[in-house]
Amino acid sequence: MTQGIIIKALSGFYYIESDGVIYQTRARGVFRKRGQSPLVGDVVEFESSNLQEGTLTKILPRKNAIVRPPVANVDVGIIVMSAVEPEFSTHLVDRFLVYLEGLDVKPVIMITKTDLLDEAGMSRLVDIKARYEKIGYPVYFGQEVMKDKAPLLESLRGEKVIFLGQSGVGKSTLLNEMIPDLNQETGEISNALGRGRHTTRHVSLHEIEGVWIADTPGFSTVDFMEIEKEDLPHLFPEFVEVEHECKFRECSHQHEPNCAVIAGVESGDIWQERYDHYLNFYEELDQRKPVYKRKK
Repeated sequence: MTQGIIIKALSGFYYIESDGVIYQTRARGVFRKRGQSPLVGDVVEFESSNLQEGTLTKILPRKNAIVRPPVANVDVGIIVMSAVEPEFSTHLVDRFLVYLEGLDVKPVIMITKTDLLDEAGMSRLVDIKARYEKIGYPVYFGQEVMKDKAPLLESLRGEKVIFLGQSGVGKSTLLNEMIPDLNQETGEISNALGRGRHTTRHVSLHEIEGVWIADTPGFSTVDFMEIEKEDLPHLFPEFVEVEHECKFRECSHQHEPNCAVIAGVESGDIWQERYDHYLNFYEELDQRKPVYKRKK
């Protein structure tokens, strides 16, 4: 039995990379019976007598699995946001950050189209960059990465990486720069909708200088279906840093007395804008209707 990683799933075939060799395989019928579906990024066991007729026999335990885009065992999520067209939104950034934190995926923020900003707009983004970096999130400007991608790739060595973000933010352009010969079609902004068209049809993993990069489709937002409201405070690193100082162990950081997070917001140590988004997300989770799964 040989072990490898699924780098592409297409038309019922799973392409597995093992020791630099790519095998075309089909999955055993037992996966369908169990309701399992192999994903790009899965570490698997397979058997094969040649490169075209292998059989995928076992999926090894996953670190995580993302439904949209369908990929498993992600280490890093690069959130691509444009400075303009579509407009930069810290609210959307924070949604992505919470989503990734909930999956145990390390977030990185990438801001594109900074060349379209005036001096005041650029000054605002530099301030936002400093605020996120204070929390512990790396922030890159896309133009700098396009000039020299080596520092980013070096920081990601050995990781499986996905790019997230709205269509139209320049993600395909970035992926074309990061992955030689990818040649993705870049989407035009839909003026009527204010967002881009989806340009990627399926997910593949590409190994670039020791980094596995997924050419994932863009999407405009994420839901919190797997997150409970009680978990939300633990998905804000700056809250976790001070929560031991709260009077109550399971403090919701909203109305409790002697709350270290509220004190941090009042003192300016915790970013008011992020805290406002936290309250918004908490209310969203609190108002969410329960989802009942049908018994099999």
